[in-house]
This record gives sequence, structure tokens and C-alpha cells, in this order.
Amino acid sequence: MSKKIINPILSGFYPDPSVCVANGKFYLVNSSFSYFPGLPIFESSDCCEWTQIGNVIDRDSQLNFSGQGVSRGLFAPTIRYNNGKFYCICTQVDRIGNFFVTADKPEGPWSDPIVIEGAEGIDPSLFFDDDGTVWYIGTRPAPEGCKYNGNWEIWIQQIDINTGKLLGDSKGIWRGALKDCVWPEGPHIYKIDGMYYLLHAEGGTGPDHAVCVARCATIDGEWEGKKSNPILTHRHLGKTAGVVYVGHADLFCDNNNRWWMVCLASRPYGEGENRCCNMGRETFLVPVKWEDGWPVASWQTGLVENAYTIEGNVSKREIGDKNAVNFPKEDDFNSENLDMYWLGLRRIDKNYINCTENLGNLRLYGGSDFDGDNVSFIARRQTSFSFKAYAKLCTNFNNDNDSAGLICFQNEKFYYKVQFKLTGKIVRIQLIKCAGENEELLAEDVYTGGTKEVCGILKVVAEKQSIRFEYGNDDKNLTTLAENIDASILSVEKAGGFVGTVIGMFAVSGGDFTKKDFYADFDWFKYEDFSKDWTL
Repeated sequence: MSKKIINPILSGFYPDPSVCVANGKFYLVNSSFSYFPGLPIFESSDCCEWTQIGNVIDRDSQLNFSGQGVSRGLFAPTIRYNNGKFYCICTQVDRIGNFFVTADKPEGPWSDPIVIEGAEGIDPSLFFDDDGTVWYIGTRPAPEGCKYNGNWEIWIQQIDINTGKLLGDSKGIWRGALKDCVWPEGPHIYKIDGMYYLLHAEGGTGPDHAVCVARCATIDGEWEGKKSNPILTHRHLGKTAGVVYVGHADLFCDNNNRWWMVCLASRPYGEGENRCCNMGRETFLVPVKWEDGWPVASWQTGLVENAYTIEGNVSKREIGDKNAVNFPKEDDFNSENLDMYWLGLRRIDKNYINCTENLGNLRLYGGSDFDGDNVSFIARRQTSFSFKAYAKLCTNFNNDNDSAGLICFQNEKFYYKVQFKLTGKIVRIQLIKCAGENEELLAEDVYTGGTKEVCGILKVVAEKQSIRFEYGNDDKNLTTLAENIDASILSVEKAGGFVGTVIGMFAVSGGDFTKKDFYADFDWFKYEDFSKDWTL
């Protein structure tokens, strides 16, 4: 069976993709906001199969995310390769602003950030011209003052790539393809056959998101937009489309001189007002060809399709076709280091989260709540409409209200958690819902009494927008705690922000977490998608 491009190439919360080509291979990076490690990086040799090889931000010494909400942190990275060195440029909002890091190898180690002083705005990119000059490209509010919300411009300025210093004057070059455009962002510049091209998104990250293109004979001249802009969007398909929010793209050429565009989009599911995008913005790949000096995306249909041949033709996914990325279904925590796909919130403090104190287990000491900076929380992305996740844990409770369990997490104010909790002399199994400011107890059973040490299995089964929570001692014979629970609160449409749902493990101290007098050991965690649907 011949290889195919199977979309999304990165299922789940992998927004703002950027790709570079180096030594015959392809490297892709995504936004990660306030999750740590940050900016996951993937490698491919054929654009069909992708493997995570690291995270650009993987040390506390690189960046500080304390106090930053889950949808703040790192926005819209761009990855580029030039003269044997990799560059990743990004924005850390609310903290250091625009910066870049460098590496000799894409898997790292990556340098500490080089802050670009005076680079206002967000969504930075780098362009290495063939005359040796390097240009910073970004987006910022209209300098004369915004006439309306989203009245921004794309601007350029030369940069000293060794020091990060901007050189000369900045120049606004583009304010979007459409009249009164909002949020021209995610800009990338390329030089192709002697002409400069600017690829960018506009319309915001929601239903009106789109990819547009402009070109110019000189990088700082007068830019001309393609008359048929946008070159890729699904906004004309309306709210019932299977793929929505298409935008934020990057262009690259493969080893056979074929062009491709990586972009983000979302896949809603559910009924009526509960038709939502729980997985957030995912990464897709579409073919591009050139006509009359302009790029044409997904030329056969103009849409993001489920499958393409490696020649760029629309295809159908067959039973034997593999996903572009296949993460492990189970982690038994037998390694001293967590696998690179696991996420912590703001940081992973090994004093509270480690696989070394009880070998073969992930130990989580009770931490702060999810608004704090000492969160004991490890999770992985939801990657399908329907999934099951379960874990075996043993607790060593100490304080009244110590709790540990599984969580379906959208942000600090929107989540479900199924947990063991010590209340007096009783250990209870509870289902907690948070859909705003306060937690709500949805279901509760007594698990045991007279002991502070309990072991058990917790399970989450999501069948589209309906979730079931289970518990017990044997994963073959579990008791249902609650079912038919609305999963749509775990979507960006209900919860806001820019991230997708993650599923994982947590421990929250009922007392002073700095004393480290309560912990939970997780023997294993299993996650499995069982939906084969492309869209719903």
C-alpha cells in the first residue's frame, strides 16, 4: 500500500504549525501556550509519518511561566534552518515578548532565549535572504492607532541574527487581503523564483479564519495581494462543516520539488449548541501547486481533505492507512524520565513530579490547585472524538481533603476530575465538575474507611460528547460513578482560550503542599482512541 498524507497529521491540540526543511528532512513545531515542556518538535522524512523528537523549551532556566494562564505563554512559533543552524522564534506574551532560540540539532539542546528588544506585537518569523540579510517579520497594532479591534499590520525590520538587535527602521508592509481586515497574523516570507511572497492568516482564529498571500519584487516594496484571496479557508462552509477555523499556515517544498502547506484547523462534534471543538486546533497538511506565479492550495477541491497521495491528489483513507503520528497507548513509568509527549502546567517540578522515588511509578506529591504555580499534574492530548483513559494509583493520604485522580482538563476553570479524596476518616470517590468559578460535586460514593492508604483504578470513557466515569479494584470489573456527562464544556467554544482538552493525572494537597506529606503513586496510565471517524 502506497503512503499517503492522512489528516490531521497531528491530531489534538497542536496549533500554529511551522515547518522547515533541513538535510532532506522536515521539522515541525507548534504553539504550546503555558504547558511545559513547550514547543513540541516533530521530524519526518516523507511528510507522511511524523515522530516527536523533542521540545524546544524543556528547561526551567529557559523561560518562566509562573502566574500565566493556560492560554497565555507561548504563541505562534516559527522554525527555520540556515547555514547549519536551527532557529525557533516565538512570543512569550505577558513576560519577555518576542525572542528566538537556536540549536545545532533539531532535537536540541536549544539555547536560552535571545530577547528581541523593540519587537512589539506577536507571531514573529525570520526570513534569511540570499544576500545575507536577515529580516524579522511580525504583526502589531496599526501605529497610527487602531480604528477597530483587530486593526493590525504586518511589519518587517532587519535583524542581527547573532545579537537579536533590530537594525534600521521598521516598515509596515501589509494590512490584510480584505477591506477592514481583522488580525492579519502568522506572517511568513519566502523568496521563490526571485519574487518575495508573504503568507499570512486573517479573520481571527474562529469561524472567519483564512490563509492569504501577497507578493512583491523587493522585500520592502509595495506588496500585491492575490486577487482570489483567501487561498485556503472553510469559512464559506458555515458552522456545520466537518473542518472549521482553517488558517495560520506555512509553506515548504519537499524532496521531489512538490509544495505543501501546513495549517491549523478544528473538527467539531456533537449536536446543536454542543457541537464543539474539544480537541482545539490541530495540524493539517495540504498540497500546493503554482499557477501564474501564485500558490494554489488543495487544487482539486479547495478544501482540507482527509487524505492525499504524495503527488498531492485527493485520496481516500483505507483501513490499512496509519495515522501520521502514533503515540504509545500505555505508559508504565519504568523510565526515570517522562516521555516527551507528557505535559505539565507551567512547569514540571521534579521534587513534586517524578519517576525516581518509587521506580515503576509516577509519583505526584500533592500540589496547589490549578491556578497555582506548584500544580502536580501530568497530561496528554485528547486525539479523537471518542477515547478511553484509565490509570492505577495508590494514595498515601495525610490531610483532610487530600485528593488525587484523573482529570479531563480544558483550562483552570473548565474541567472534570474523578478522584479519591480523604474526608475525615473516609476515602470517597468523587466526580467534580468545574465550568466557571466554582467546583460542583456531581457524584460520590464511599470507597473505604479507616485507612489513609488506598489503591484503585479510575477510568474515563468519552463517546463523542458524552462521558462516563468508572472506578474499582479490577479494570475488568469497574463500577460506573456517573454517565451521560456533557463533554462540551471541555471545548474552546464553551471554555474560551486557545488550547484543546488534555487528559491526565493530578494530586492536590488538602493542607500545606510545601510539606510534601501526601503523595499518590500511579503504576500505569492508558489512553486509547476508539473513534475512526475523520469528521462528524
